[in-house]
Amino acid sequence: MSHRSAAITPSPFGTAHEQVVFCHDPETGLKAIIAIYSTALGPALGGTRFYPYASEQDALDDVLKLSEGMAYKAALAGLELGGGKAVIIGDPAQVKSDDLLRAYGRFVQSLAGRYYTACDVGTFSRDMDVIAEESRFVTGRSVEHGGAGDSSLLTALGVYQGMRACAQHVWGDVALTGKRVGVAGAGKVGRQLISYLAEEGAEIVVTDVSTEALEYLRQARPGVRFVQDSAALVREPLDIYAPCALGGAVDEEVVDVLTAEIICGAANNQLAVPGIEKLLEEKGITYAPDYLVNAGGLIQVADELAGFDFDRAALRANGIFDTTLDVLQAAAVQGVQPSVAADRLAEQRMRTGARSTSIWLPND
Repeated sequence: MSHRSAAITPSPFGTAHEQVVFCHDPETGLKAIIAIYSTALGPALGGTRFYPYASEQDALDDVLKLSEGMAYKAALAGLELGGGKAVIIGDPAQVKSDDLLRAYGRFVQSLAGRYYTACDVGTFSRDMDVIAEESRFVTGRSVEHGGAGDSSLLTALGVYQGMRACAQHVWGDVALTGKRVGVAGAGKVGRQLISYLAEEGAEIVVTDVSTEALEYLRQARPGVRFVQDSAALVREPLDIYAPCALGGAVDEEVVDVLTAEIICGAANNQLAVPGIEKLLEEKGITYAPDYLVNAGGLIQVADELAGFDFDRAALRANGIFDTTLDVLQAAAVQGVQPSVAADRLAEQRMRTGARSTSIWLPND
């Protein structure tokens, strides 16, 4: 098992990550990267993404962006935690094994608590149980092993509350009844979000690459309408567009054709390139920063560290409504884009909460 720390790597925003660790276990074929962006508020917490990246550079780019987003997400959610993320390179359907997960767990353990892992794309609570056989620094575990289980419920709840706050800001009413919402991605989180929307009486248009996910919705939500792909979805007459799959969903082409007045979804890193939010602003589209509204899952797994209490975690996830409204109102008053207002709020908290050593150490 080899273990090396990369040089500090600049993020896309010009700041530096505290630590980036490349993990390789030849026996199991594990290739993973753990990135810690900041521990100013506490140990870093972030999920492990298991994905068939085309190259190690693609995996590195993703984990750097994701870990930075986790730091800002934790700060905005009011958690005493820093931000980190991990990626395992490979197709989980082909290469995932208990031995590989245990090898990964040993790398997580080697960081001595500076990084806590949890579920993400391609990993599940059962995987966290296996990783926990080798590491104490695991959350998002199954209910049978004392965890909170899948975090999609509270992630979706936070996005739903973010939508309601956007509706209040844009239309002066939190109600989503009769609003047409386009959901791109009907996986774990998208499915829960669709449930919240359906219960309120929203019109829902959905696309997903998974025929299994779509078939489930056809049976469970007969009122939902389906379109072929995301390109077709963004051309629909929508009130709200909710990207709930992988990142980069909002690019210049999408902005050109989008009729929705609000973008609010669960996916991380929704804006494909810098400058997209300026185009949204020029077109009068309100963008709810993804790392603000999708913090419900982080809130859930963070609560698990203290002994999970669903009502306590749900109360904090519901608070995403107030934070989103505060950010949108601050953006309007300051004359800046919502992500700038959200960043300022998160950075202020990271500055005021920073330890004297600026990084979290295992004996803190």
